[in-house]
Amino acid sequence: MIRSLLIWTTTGITIFLWLFLLALSRLFDRDPVLYRTGFLFRKLGKTLTQINPSWKLHISGEAVSNPRNPFIVVCNHQSMADIPLISNLPWEMKWMAKEELFRIPVIGWMMRLSGDLSVDRKNPRSGAIAFIKAQRVLEQKCSVMIFPEGTRTLDGRVRQFTDGAFHLAIKAKVPILPLVIEGSRDCIPKHSWIFGKPSDIFLKVLPPIDTSSMTVKDAPALSAQVRLIIMKQIAEWRSVPVEEVDGMKMQSVI
Repeated sequence: MIRSLLIWTTTGITIFLWLFLLALSRLFDRDPVLYRTGFLFRKLGKTLTQINPSWKLHISGEAVSNPRNPFIVVCNHQSMADIPLISNLPWEMKWMAKEELFRIPVIGWMMRLSGDLSVDRKNPRSGAIAFIKAQRVLEQKCSVMIFPEGTRTLDGRVRQFTDGAFHLAIKAKVPILPLVIEGSRDCIPKHSWIFGKPSDIFLKVLPPIDTSSMTVKDAPALSAQVRLIIMKQIAEWRSVPVEEVDGMKMQSVI
């Protein structure tokens, strides 16, 4: 509890300092998608990872040679810690996130300053508007990050993917860049402010998948393909059959 209190205190001070830096950057950022300001915001995630002694992040996989070559980036979702952890990747991408996060004082302000994209899940029209904005971001040579599960896993298994991210990638003719994260579920347990025990967290960038020859009819198959390769990587890390990390299969058994 004392360790968690110290980490949160340091985190709070860092976030408030970063808000000032972010506001200053936004004032002078002339890029249409606020690339520099957004990238500065992601640097906050890297800093929070470094000051947290409980998080030991290991990054592997593909290197992105040109950060202004846009992707739709997708990843499984285990914890709120996924956001700062994934932000350790060395490029900017606008995050598509639920509207509730944008209402959180300071953090929500920073998300708006950096040009992230909000979605009101209760309003279908909001989703359509967010995807139009995301397409414009892609046209301005900036990647977009989406959690296709929509919310965090409760048991460590990969939930069903929605097809929205894959529809967007196909329509915009940009590649899908899959990420896999493992070990973050207990970093910030749901409904608790106590950090979990120190643990190794693995983040891997998988090879991009070209969508230039696909049509929107291919979106469900592409979604299933990406979900499967993510599950295979998690199963390999856990040394278990892929069926044991498939949340959909477990639901059907129950």
